[in-house]
Amino acid sequence: MEKIAYFDCSTGIAGNMCLGAILSAGMPLKELLAQLKGLGLEDEYEFTVAHVKRQEQAATSVTIKLGHAHGHRHLPDIEALIQRANLPDRVVQWSLAIFRELAAAEAAVHGIPAEQVHFHEVGATDALIDVVGTCLGLHWLGVDRMVCSPLPVGGGTVKAAHGRLPVPAPAVLELFRRAQVPIYSNGINRELVTPTGAAIATSLCESFGPPPAMVLQQVGLGAGSHDLPMPNILRLWIGTDAAAIADRSSSVHNHRAGHSPGHSHSDGHSHSDGHSHSDGHSHSDGHSHDHHHDPAGNTPEPQPGYTESVVELQTQLDDLTPQAIGYLYDVLFQAGALDVFTQAIGMKKNRPGILLTVVCTQANQAACQSRLFAETTTLGVRCTLQQRRTLYRTWRSVNTVYGAVDIKAGLATPQGPALNLQPEYETCAQLARDQGVGWKRVQWAAIAAAQALYTQQDWPLQPPEPQGTKPSAPGG
Repeated sequence: MEKIAYFDCSTGIAGNMCLGAILSAGMPLKELLAQLKGLGLEDEYEFTVAHVKRQEQAATSVTIKLGHAHGHRHLPDIEALIQRANLPDRVVQWSLAIFRELAAAEAAVHGIPAEQVHFHEVGATDALIDVVGTCLGLHWLGVDRMVCSPLPVGGGTVKAAHGRLPVPAPAVLELFRRAQVPIYSNGINRELVTPTGAAIATSLCESFGPPPAMVLQQVGLGAGSHDLPMPNILRLWIGTDAAAIADRSSSVHNHRAGHSPGHSHSDGHSHSDGHSHSDGHSHSDGHSHDHHHDPAGNTPEPQPGYTESVVELQTQLDDLTPQAIGYLYDVLFQAGALDVFTQAIGMKKNRPGILLTVVCTQANQAACQSRLFAETTTLGVRCTLQQRRTLYRTWRSVNTVYGAVDIKAGLATPQGPALNLQPEYETCAQLARDQGVGWKRVQWAAIAAAQALYTQQDWPLQPPEPQGTKPSAPGG
């Protein structure tokens, strides 16, 4: 059964707050410290845990006090430390993704390659402990997917290695932009989201918005370092997919209905020893291991991509000038729409009309609805919450005889393989015009180059190049 983590960040997110929430949610401190030893940094820091109160609410506080300074570390140094630390594969993948995203943001801010970004002695060691420790905790808790709330921007200034910086710090602002994070002001002028916290959220969380439907099992409370006008606590909600539980309950009810009274048989049979064995067996280590066996006893192929919630907005229009539709597409995509499309329909009194459909996230629902009311003649919009399965997406640039073309890849997992490869239209069109050749010829060359690259290696998720943002890809 899928386990979900929701980061509730009403006062922001930082690496030490994540660690506090992880420990509060149940991971033993002894086990966390034992696994962190694999990094070989024990002489560089002191790990302190305290139970504190923020506005009279109890939470767990973690402090990483630095001792022996290592000096500057670059991204390759940090990658090497993580890769040789004998960590679980998923922890390695998550940790590398976080540091690569953080390095890419810093690189964009400073105008240098990501490999040249150096993590200062003030931040390199504690960032490593924060990131790897958080990933270890999420792995120990058995988390399958993560969602984060919208993030507060904070305000004021913060002291950094090169002087004082405005809040949000430039790297945090870049991480917000790259991940298209919904942000807002809660009126608190402090640094609320640190670069490490932002990188954890934007690298691990599949979406930003309200809590997903789940059955809540645990709550971890990680304290921030300062007292604020509201409780400075990161709340980590851990639960299981509510839809899956409903499906299982229905299946159990139907299965039991076919048996005589007194014998309770579920997907996981009830035995006299008192242990319940389900599709994902419950073990003494506290983790739920999801095997998903089918009735024939076979283990099906894992589903590519991930599931997320989207909102479908619909309205019929029969009195709107056609010129407005093209403009409407642009403003809806600017408001965060994932996809917009129209269908021809017949309406009352035999009037021809269109059915306008907008697909968006819950975080952008209000903005898209506002555009529909402002730019069309509609008097009402229907809203439906849906679940969709989507591939992970990343971009690569490939070289062709006509020039470089950006390729959008749809990945089964964040580490590959690539299931879909699609050249960017505008690049192909511009090259076709410049070279005086057909657009299809450029597209075919780009696909061939991408396929050749794909046969050599999987396409792990990598941050976009600093030179610009790729357009969002529609897809219902």
